[in-house]
Amino acid sequence: MPNDQTQNARTVPVAAQLFLLLLWITGAPAITAATEEPKYTLLETLEDVEIRRYEPTIQAYTSMNSGGFRNLAGYIFGGNSGSEEIAMTAPVATTVGNASPEMAFTMPAAWSMETLPSPDDETVRLREMPAFTAAVIEFSGWASRGSYTKQLEKLSQQLQQHGLSAVGEPILNQYDPPWKPPFLRRNEVMIAIEWPVQQSSVATQPGS
Repeated sequence: MPNDQTQNARTVPVAAQLFLLLLWITGAPAITAATEEPKYTLLETLEDVEIRRYEPTIQAYTSMNSGGFRNLAGYIFGGNSGSEEIAMTAPVATTVGNASPEMAFTMPAAWSMETLPSPDDETVRLREMPAFTAAVIEFSGWASRGSYTKQLEKLSQQLQQHGLSAVGEPILNQYDPPWKPPFLRRNEVMIAIEWPVQQSSVATQPGS
């Protein structure tokens, strides 16, 4: 794995955990099994890797180098043009494969680009995410540098073994608040891939 991915992975899990702790301290809605998640269709399972087709979404995102979780927290807690609180979704997603890592929240499906308030913080931006196909590997425990690196290597090996090409940077997804026991925690490493239509099986399983 490239050195820049490994180096960035050192700080990403800590930042995401601090963000989730901040949500709890400030009284944001708890991240639970009922929390809205991006919807997807399961296309294929390759050993412990899932191939998922995600539906279009809207994300609020910011650079990890300019405040990261604090900036996004400010936006959903009312730091916006409408002073509106926006429901927390899961997961907290962080790109870790380049020199300028980003953290992003998926906006609840009830919002659109027309109805979402503008961020007060100029470092927070909104973007429309088109549908995409991704290879995803899940793991429990703390999303430490070592566990992230191990899972990314496993995912990369599976992509190579099945002749699949990545078309995006690795993303670390974390679903749980920091007080949840490690053995119950849900984490993912995800990479957008090229996926020929003829390889896809019948759509059967949407995300929660």
